[in-house]
Amino acid sequence: MGYAVKYWIFRRLVCLLLLCPAFGLNAQVPFHKGVNLTQWFQAGSARQIQFTKFTKKDFENIKSLGCDVIRLPINLHAMVGSAPDYTLDPLFLQFLDRAVDWSEELGIYLILDNHSFDPTINTEPSVENILVKVWSQMARHYKGRSGNLLYEVLNEPHGINDAVWGAIQQSVIDAIRLEDSEHFIIVGGSNYNSYMTLSNLPLYTDDKLIYTFHFYDPFLFTHQGASWVGPSLVSLRNIPFPYQASSMPVLPGEFDGTWIESAYNGYPVDGTVSQVRQLLNVAVDFRSSRNVPVFCGEFGVYMPNSDETDRVGWYDEIRKYLNENDIPWTIWDYKGGFGLFEANSNELFESDLNIPLLEALEFEVPPQKNFIVKPETSGFIIYDDYAGEGIITSSNAGSGLIDYYNTVAPHAGEHAIYWTDAQQYDAIVFDFTPNVDLSLMPANGYQLSFWVRGNSPGTSFDVRFVDTKTAQSDHPWRMGRTIDEEAVSWDGEWHHVLVPLDCLQEKGSWDNGWFNPEGKFQWSAIDRFEIVAEQHAFTNVEFSFDDIELTGNEITIVVATESELSNSDLKIYPNPLLNQAMIEFSLTQPERTSLSVLDLQGRLVRILVDGKNIPAGTYYIAWKGEDNNGHPLADGLYMIRMLTDTSTIIRRVMVLNR
Repeated sequence: MGYAVKYWIFRRLVCLLLLCPAFGLNAQVPFHKGVNLTQWFQAGSARQIQFTKFTKKDFENIKSLGCDVIRLPINLHAMVGSAPDYTLDPLFLQFLDRAVDWSEELGIYLILDNHSFDPTINTEPSVENILVKVWSQMARHYKGRSGNLLYEVLNEPHGINDAVWGAIQQSVIDAIRLEDSEHFIIVGGSNYNSYMTLSNLPLYTDDKLIYTFHFYDPFLFTHQGASWVGPSLVSLRNIPFPYQASSMPVLPGEFDGTWIESAYNGYPVDGTVSQVRQLLNVAVDFRSSRNVPVFCGEFGVYMPNSDETDRVGWYDEIRKYLNENDIPWTIWDYKGGFGLFEANSNELFESDLNIPLLEALEFEVPPQKNFIVKPETSGFIIYDDYAGEGIITSSNAGSGLIDYYNTVAPHAGEHAIYWTDAQQYDAIVFDFTPNVDLSLMPANGYQLSFWVRGNSPGTSFDVRFVDTKTAQSDHPWRMGRTIDEEAVSWDGEWHHVLVPLDCLQEKGSWDNGWFNPEGKFQWSAIDRFEIVAEQHAFTNVEFSFDDIELTGNEITIVVATESELSNSDLKIYPNPLLNQAMIEFSLTQPERTSLSVLDLQGRLVRILVDGKNIPAGTYYIAWKGEDNNGHPLADGLYMIRMLTDTSTIIRRVMVLNR
C-alpha cells in the first residue's frame, strides 16, 4: 500500500475518532450523589407553583447530607404560552432563577429536568416542536450562569420509536448549542429512560453530554402499592427483597392473567441481588463501549406497602453497586412516597429523617430530636407575595379562578391573591405543615390582619381556622367570622381588616356530614386557615387579598422551677396531685384571665377559668385531675397555664389518679 493511501487512511481514522465521543473526551460526571427535589416545579402552570414549599434552607440541608447535586423535575411544557412560540412564563423564570441562585451560592449542581411527563400518554414525535422552542429559550436565559447548571432534555420518553426519539434529541442538542456551548446536557433513551435503550441512541458528537438511565428493578418490589401503574398495584404488599420463598405473599386474584402474574412467577430470579447487578451492568457496559459519562437519574422504592428493612437493604445494594462502578446518582426523591423521611411523618429535617436509609445511602446523618408542637409566641405571615414558610396552599377553586401571584395593583409588594367566580363553599386554603399551636394567642390579644378589595356590594365571605381531627370520634372544628359590609366597604379599594382571635366564634364542623358546635375547638392544634365563599357563590364577583398575617406583641412564657413556686402568682398543691389539688393564683390588678390544663403536646384538656375579667385578689380553684368531660386524666405530667393581659405563666403538675 502506497504512502499516500496509508496517510489518507490515517487521516480518515483520526477524523472518525475525533468525531466519536469515545476519543479524547472527559468521561467523568462532575457530581457524585444527590436527590430529586420533587413536587415543587411539577405544577400545572407557573401560578400553581408553591414557591415557598422549599427554600434556600432546604438546599443547605440537602448539601449537609453530603449531596453535591439536586435534580429538579420541572413540568416545563406547562410553563409556556401557546403554540407556535411556546414563550416561557416570566413568573416561572423568576421562581427558577431563585433556585439557580441558591445552587450557585452553595456550590451544588442543579439539573433542570424537563419532567413534562405522563406515564399513561405516549411521547409523540410532535414533541420536537415544543422541545426545541423551550430549550432554545432556557439556554438563552441561562447561558451566562455557572457550570453548576445542567439541562436534561426530557424525562422518560416512552411509546416512541428509538430512532425517532434519537433524532429528536439531536435536534434539541443542536438548538441548545446555538445558544449555549458550555453547559452539560443530559440525554437519555426511550422506554422511560431505560438502561436497555441506551445503546439505541445515536453516536452524538457533542462533547458535553451525560447519558442518563433510571433503575426500579425488580419492579414488583419497588412499586408495590403504586396506584399509577396499570393495573394498579395498590393491593400488592410485602413483596420481599431479596426473594425468599417463605416470605412471598399470595398474589391477589385480580392480577391473574396480567403481566403482574408473569412478573410474580419470575420473581425467584428477578428478585435477587445477582440479577439486579446484571441489569445495572447494562449501563456499565454501555459506558465502556462508548466511553461516555453515565448517570443514574432515578432509583427508589415506594414505601407504603414495602417492608422497611427490605426497602433499606435494596437502597444499600443499588448504592454500593453504582458507587463501585463510579456511576453518580440522584435518588427519587427527597420528600414523598420514595423519600428520605419516615413514613407518615411531618418530613421535618430536624426530627423525621429515616436514619437507616441515610446510612444505606452513605449520607451524612444530622442530629435528630423529638418534635414537639410548641405554642406560637409571636406573629407570622400567612401570605405576603407568597404563602408563608411552612404553609401550603391547597385551595378549591372549582370552576372559578384563584391566582396567588396576581400583579394587578397589589396592596404591597409584587403579588396579591385574586379570586373570582367561586361556587358556594369554594375556599382559599392555607395548610399549616406541620400543624401549629395558637393556644397562647387569643388571650394575648392577637389578631388576624389582612387587606381586602372587593367590587360587589351585598357580598360576604368567611375567615376561619380549622383544628385537627384527632380521633375517629373527633371532628375538624371551625372557629371563624363572616366578613361583610359591616366590616368593610366593597368599593374597589383596598381596606385593612383586623379580627381579634378571641372574637371569633365556633362554627361547627363538616366531616362527611354537618356537626353543630360543641365547644371542642382546640387552638392548640390548628390544621389550616381558610377564606370561604360560605354564604353564597361569587358569580361575577371579584375579591383580592394581600398581607395576611397574625399580629400582636411577642408573648413571654415564664416556666417556673420548684424553687420559684413559693413566690409565684400561680401555685399548685399538693404536687403530685393524688385525688385533688388546689390551684392558687393572684392578680395585682383587674385583668382578663384564662386558666387551663394542657397535656405536654399543648392540647387543651380542661378549662378552669374561661378568660373573664377578674378583679385584683387571690383565688383558689379545686381540681380533681379531670378533663372537660369529667373523666380522670391518665397519669403523667400536665401543664397549668395562666394567661392574663400582661403575662403568661406555665406550671407543671404530676397527676397520679387512683
